[in-house]
Amino acid sequence: MSRVIAVLGAGTGLGTSLARRFGREGFRVALVARRQEQLDAIARQLTEDGIEAAGFPADLSRPDEVPTLIAAIRDRFGRIDVVEYGPFSTDQGFAPAAETDAATLRRGLPLFLLTPVEVVRAVLPEWTERGDGAFLLTTGATAVNPVPRLSGLAPLGAAARNYLHSLHGELAEAGIYAGTLSVNATIARSELSALIARAGTTSGFPVVDPDDLAEQYWDMYTERNRVEQLHPETP
Repeated sequence: MSRVIAVLGAGTGLGTSLARRFGREGFRVALVARRQEQLDAIARQLTEDGIEAAGFPADLSRPDEVPTLIAAIRDRFGRIDVVEYGPFSTDQGFAPAAETDAATLRRGLPLFLLTPVEVVRAVLPEWTERGDGAFLLTTGATAVNPVPRLSGLAPLGAAARNYLHSLHGELAEAGIYAGTLSVNATIARSELSALIARAGTTSGFPVVDPDDLAEQYWDMYTERNRVEQLHPETP
């Protein structure tokens, strides 16, 4: 049975590129996001490329619904080998730390910290039994290198990164890989880049091709020689 990657937070940027990159290697693809319409459109593109794909609409800000989601993917594909977690939220803006309040962090807490923890708990028994598996976490560069006036939800990304590093240390000997890609740029073709373009503004960050990020992830997954990658490496 061919391997399966579940892309959680699948969008028009990195999610699509990642699905296509792993799909070229024979992976079947489970696409997870809120909007069925967008999932169907991405799945059609992948199918045209000869990649088996299916969409699973879900609200990733509801960690209690993770077991049902993972069960649905397994029912469709029979297994899950790789999970990439990188959802986007319209609240994902930058703000000074001095202006960030508890309510903002509380709103983002389920999506950016609690749900990825529950996803790992849901897939870990299968991976432990098989002695293989990979959890890939996408964060922003400010989760790695805090920047004054660019805080906002970055502390949640930093907490998820902390969890990911600990996870890697605990599971690597069991054949399970945990790695994080921290993106130090705006991702072309993504929803965020589209929002910025419509607003007629600039994010102040460089723009990277999501195909390049997907290639970084494929290398991390196959080589398993590092837990973290910052891209671009130089701001």
